[in-house]
Amino acid sequence: MRLVFPYTTYLLRNVTLMICDDYKRPVINLRVSVTQKCDKHCPYCHREGETNPSTVMTVDEIVRIVRIAISLGISRVKLTGGEPLLRKEIVEIVQGINGLDGLTDLSMTTNGAYMKGLAKDLKKAGLGRVNISLPTLDPEVYNSLMGGNLEDAIEGVKAAVEAGLHPVKLNMLVLKNVNACEIDKMTQFAAQTGTILQLIELEPINLSKKYYERYHLSLDEIAQKLEKLALETRVRKYMQKRRVYVLPKVKVEVIRPIENTEFCANCTRIRVTSDGKLKPCLMRKDNLVDILTPMRNGADDKKLTETFIEAVKKREPYYNATPTAKTTA
Repeated sequence: MRLVFPYTTYLLRNVTLMICDDYKRPVINLRVSVTQKCDKHCPYCHREGETNPSTVMTVDEIVRIVRIAISLGISRVKLTGGEPLLRKEIVEIVQGINGLDGLTDLSMTTNGAYMKGLAKDLKKAGLGRVNISLPTLDPEVYNSLMGGNLEDAIEGVKAAVEAGLHPVKLNMLVLKNVNACEIDKMTQFAAQTGTILQLIELEPINLSKKYYERYHLSLDEIAQKLEKLALETRVRKYMQKRRVYVLPKVKVEVIRPIENTEFCANCTRIRVTSDGKLKPCLMRKDNLVDILTPMRNGADDKKLTETFIEAVKKREPYYNATPTAKTTA
């Protein structure tokens, strides 16, 4: 039976009913923060736009919220944090979500430090792929930026690959005069490990102006270099027109800052904070919709579906040709 809701939808070939916001942007990606705990101290982390969670969702609550999202056509789920591997029930969470009909992609972003001991169990539970934050291959720089032992992350990368998670992507946040000189080295490491390298330009989200100006490096020149070296250049339609450079032995993606109209025009994400609030936009904190409280007060699936639709309708391009009131997350 096809459900009809009072919001814009459309059909893609081989895709079920898809929910769209009022700007006709399909919502196909759900990012779920399972914890705000983290063992690292990365100064540039935006923490999914979340601060001071008042509670934490249970495993069953997380799975139920994802099930509601999937019923609306959202089919791709990424588990985030904080550091999701610090959540003691993380394998159970993966298993619960993986059992939902309609899911097409289940992934995770992690610092990888605990991946060595969990990779096989996560793969068996249904995790498909993983992004591992790895800004450097220099132990001293790693400890300075993130804290901890670089070798733990390296072992985590190798364990993820060996467990069959695919693809494994390395998230390299590029910082001026810190790790920019390591891009070639990181590219070689990605080729050797069978991973994909993602070069990420520093965002000004939750950063002081001084820090941003000191460490921001435009990736324009790097992208031009990759363009010349690439055998093929692909554009990811539903990932903000992100460019993927297919080099002879490795793929490199370049992730531009989200502070532009093109990024917002192609945004397909909605977030769930670790304390159970639907977050329509990373950049705003004035339009969150609480779905956990109604759930704990006994709301049925129909009511929770309406709550989810309410959150989707609050989505609007943060960077728009016609500016609206903005509150930085």
